[in-house]
Amino acid sequence: MSIVRWGVVGPGRIAAKVVADFVHVPGAEVVAVASRSAERAEAFADAHGIGRYHASYRAIVDDDSVDVLYISTPHPQHRAVALAALKAGKAVLVEKAFTVTPAATREIAAAATDAGVFAMEAMWTRFQPAVVRMRELIAEGAIGDVRGVQGELGVNAPTDPLDRYYNAAIGGGALFDLTVYPISFAQMVLGTPDTVAAHGTLDAAGVDIEEAVLLGWADGRTASLFCSLRCATPGQMRVYGTEGWIDVPPRFHHPDTFVLHRTGRSPQEVTLPHTGGGYAHELREVTDCILAGRGESAVMPLADTIAVQDVMGEVADRLGMHPQEGPAEL
Repeated sequence: MSIVRWGVVGPGRIAAKVVADFVHVPGAEVVAVASRSAERAEAFADAHGIGRYHASYRAIVDDDSVDVLYISTPHPQHRAVALAALKAGKAVLVEKAFTVTPAATREIAAAATDAGVFAMEAMWTRFQPAVVRMRELIAEGAIGDVRGVQGELGVNAPTDPLDRYYNAAIGGGALFDLTVYPISFAQMVLGTPDTVAAHGTLDAAGVDIEEAVLLGWADGRTASLFCSLRCATPGQMRVYGTEGWIDVPPRFHHPDTFVLHRTGRSPQEVTLPHTGGGYAHELREVTDCILAGRGESAVMPLADTIAVQDVMGEVADRLGMHPQEGPAEL
């Protein structure tokens, strides 16, 4: 295999941004798109110069000319598409949140492992050049022993109950659209937490509007996180260490810059711009892994996705949420 042939499932707003970045990904080509609406699939294909479109998810799973599916449907629909794709031997890049329940995430991860097929969560943050460099500096001890993470992410979202943000049937709420980012960031820096505490607000339909999350580790490390669908916030993170700290300015989930503060030294601003819209880096990781025959990414391994989904599951429990996971079959 010299070219990895991609298919897109769910031609929405994010998918359009992701597809635009394939021009920056050597060895990759988008060859097909699928929607449950033939009109939407055709329009997306025409807009992005994609050769084929399918009017069902099953059709693209059965398309032998596709090697990997980028899945950007509403969260609860990820499960059925990913399981069908893996069963058919197709690799998957699944948008975050990976699913809306820890059980479904484990199910997909196990299916990928059993089939020996590549699977990864589309957590683009971990592949931003600035974040890659930040992780290197932390590993080198630039700020000493890391003891805490603090940050937030908020938007003033439409309150229409039919809008995706407030629609529980399609995985609406702050947790799966926003809070997944700071939880994943904290897990990336500190590892998997030992305790989870959460306090927040649900609307009448049981959708979480905002929450504060406190993660704890047995050795005393902590992460303090806040997310909201009604408060527009800067979207920044800070990593604390025994010999300094790192500021990741807005928006932290796709930054070009961070500032390294070492005790007794002047602040050092590090700027490493992303390529294209910022999605090319994760797309290149998937493409390179498939070409190399790897089953998962070392940067965004399935174990980390499971760990983050477990935290989100505990947050949902603490808040009294009842996420509606999608079916296992297409």
